[in-house]
Amino acid sequence: METDRSPRVVKSEQEWRQQLTPEEYAVLRQAGTERPWTGEYTDTKTEGVYECRACGAELFRSDTKFESHCGWPSFFSPLAGDAVILREDRSLGATRVEVLCANCHSHLGHVFEGEGYDTPTDQRYCINSISLRLVPKE
Repeated sequence: METDRSPRVVKSEQEWRQQLTPEEYAVLRQAGTERPWTGEYTDTKTEGVYECRACGAELFRSDTKFESHCGWPSFFSPLAGDAVILREDRSLGATRVEVLCANCHSHLGHVFEGEGYDTPTDQRYCINSISLRLVPKE
C-alpha cells in the first residue's frame, strides 16, 4: 500500500469547503460514507469515465463497473497506472483498505478482495457516488 506520495492538487480546508457541498466535503475530505442505495451512480449503466468530484482526475471506466448489490457503485479495477492510492484504514474497529484519489488525496471508498464476485480481479472497489462525476462517452 502506498501513502507517502504527495497530492498534485493541494488546497486549504477553507478552499475545499468553498468548492464542495457540505455532503461532498464530509465524504471526500473527512472520509465519510454516503448511505447505501442513495448515490446517483449505484445502478448507472451509462458508458463513460468516472472522475474525482473534487479535482477531476480520471479514476474508473464504466467497463469495470459491476453489479455487486452492496448499495454503492462497484468497480473491479481503477484506471491503469497511479489513479488511486490504497491506505490501511483501522477505523470502525476493523482493518479495511481505503481508496484515495492519487491526484488530491480525497476519500473515495474502500476496496475488498476475495468476496467471490465473477470479475477479472476478485476485487470490489466500493466507491461513494458523491466522490465521483460520470463523464458520459460521446
